[in-house]
Amino acid sequence: MGAPTIQGVAALAGVSTATVSRALAGKSSVSEATRARVRAAATELGYVASATASSLASGRTRNVGVVLPYLGSWFYAQVLQGCHRALADQGYDLTLYHLENHAPDNKRAAGRRQRLFEEFLHRKRIDGLIAVSLELTPAELEGLHRIGRPLVGVGGPLEGVTTLSLDDRAVARLATEHLLSLGHRTIAHIGGAERFDLDFGLPGRRREGYEQALVAAGVRPDPALVRVGDFTIQGGYEAALQLLGAPRSRPTAIFAASDEMAIGTILAARDLGLRVPEDLSVVGIDGHELGDFFGLTTVDQFPQKQGRLAAERLLAELGQDGASHVAVPLPYELRVRRSTAVAPGGSA
Repeated sequence: MGAPTIQGVAALAGVSTATVSRALAGKSSVSEATRARVRAAATELGYVASATASSLASGRTRNVGVVLPYLGSWFYAQVLQGCHRALADQGYDLTLYHLENHAPDNKRAAGRRQRLFEEFLHRKRIDGLIAVSLELTPAELEGLHRIGRPLVGVGGPLEGVTTLSLDDRAVARLATEHLLSLGHRTIAHIGGAERFDLDFGLPGRRREGYEQALVAAGVRPDPALVRVGDFTIQGGYEAALQLLGAPRSRPTAIFAASDEMAIGTILAARDLGLRVPEDLSVVGIDGHELGDFFGLTTVDQFPQKQGRLAAERLLAELGQDGASHVAVPLPYELRVRRSTAVAPGGSA
């Protein structure tokens, strides 16, 4: 028995070979019923469309690039998973590009970044690009526009580009307001170090939201109650030990700029003999998969959904000429669990 052919798929599905080609390429001109029938026939026969032939015929590679700043991060892994699932559902492959710490004094990282935007992406092996938490320069944006590949950004505004952004100030205000509503007034904050402010200033915006909530409630922000971490459990643990080590100035609540730092805070409190939430309330941001296990109150920003929405938006722009570039607000939601409670000696 010979290898399965497009003609065999067409015969089994009762359609033309052109319809088979369009259906397997995900063209919108094919109805869902017909597409399902063609895919079922292709699966039954074991037929796989030639990616090379499809690319030559359509001018598309059916491959999307995703640029991430960190590979070891739980959060970015979730965003990547959401992208991959949405792209795979539509028959697209994903190429991952990693841009590690690109501080101005890191010449090696700067060189890799330059090669990415001046060489790799110009080889036209991708149909479009999703940039996650990456603040692009005007020159980089111009280069991407010049090669005619659509771009979707996740994490902050990009000139002339569809971007999906979280209102970090509003998210931080929500987390802090939750603690204030429980009667807490000595609320500490664990944010990010300066190097995490490189793209879109996320740690700075979350600190601003924290301080805005305090001021609105008549509480004067105290710099002595602010520490920095590196968005890891260990970083949160070490920062929390500093905040909780002095009994006289010990806060009754801590708002951490990420769930991993919040989990580190819970572990530090336990090691110091403090009860969460009886002695200390803790709230984070993310929607971490370990949140339920630690009973962590958090503002869920649905990272996997962020990836899915970004991929869906990019695919929509691939399907139309002159797509309009819009700013899309990302959803978030306060999830109250057992790590927060009424302030000691107070009332909500």
